[in-house]
Formats: sequence, C-alpha cells, structure tokens
Amino acid sequence: MTSVSDEDAKNFMLEFEELVLDIDAFGIFVHNTTIALPMFIPGFGVAWGIFSAWSTGFAFAAITTTAPILADIPPLAILFLSPFGLMELTAYSIGISRSFILIKAITKKVNLTQFIKPTLFEVGIVISLLLAGGYLEFYMLELAQQEGFEMPGF
Repeated sequence: MTSVSDEDAKNFMLEFEELVLDIDAFGIFVHNTTIALPMFIPGFGVAWGIFSAWSTGFAFAAITTTAPILADIPPLAILFLSPFGLMELTAYSIGISRSFILIKAITKKVNLTQFIKPTLFEVGIVISLLLAGGYLEFYMLELAQQEGFEMPGF
C-alpha cells in the first residue's frame, strides 16, 4: 500500500466510481481478464504484475483515505479473506509465473513449442477463475448493498 494525498484519493475515487457505475459480473470478469492476460507475456508479464500490485495498493490507499472507517482493516485481509480476492490472486500468480518460465526458457534458448499446451491450459484456468470470481464478486457486492453496507465507489 502506498500513501495517497486527499486530492489524489478524491480524483481516483471519481474515476473509480465512473468505472464501476454500471458494471456487472461480466464487466468485472472482462476488467480482471484484461489485467491478467498480459501477465502471460514473457518478461513483460512480471513487470505488468508488479505494476498491477502497486495499482491495487494505490486503490486500497485511496479508498481508506476517503472512507476512514476502513483504515483499520488491513488491505491484504480484504484480498486474502474474500473468495474472489483469492481467485484473482491465484489467476494473476499463474500468469506472472508463466511469464517468468517463458522468459527463462527464451534466455536459455529452449524450444518454446513444449510450452504451448501448458500455457494454453493455464490461460484456461485463469479465465475460469476470473469468470467465477467476477460473478462471485458481483453477487457479494449486491448482497452487501441489499444489507445496507455501502462500499465507497459502489
């Protein structure tokens, strides 16, 4: 998690609210998939994963800055204690690790054809995890809103 000024937090939350205003389960899936699939690119995927992790930390910091009641909740708790958070973390980890495996094979000049089938299989796992996670996240957000819990930005 990073430090965020009040101004930056407010600007982020305005953009965030526009992004999630009419999002549904499939929209959550598409958003998370556009983050996850570049993580499979050899070498770049590792850097993209690090940037994605920093962006998530920035988002948590912005949310806690604008909703101080959430400041006592560790950001990683939200990630690790929510089923969809674990699904997303697993999916992103698969992509990043495959990126590392592929760049290592490229640098060692290994024939990459042997990596096609496992990579496609892992892409399928990632898509499945993110599809299920997107629908689960949407369901849980809807349930929380029905119970009267108002999450900033939703």
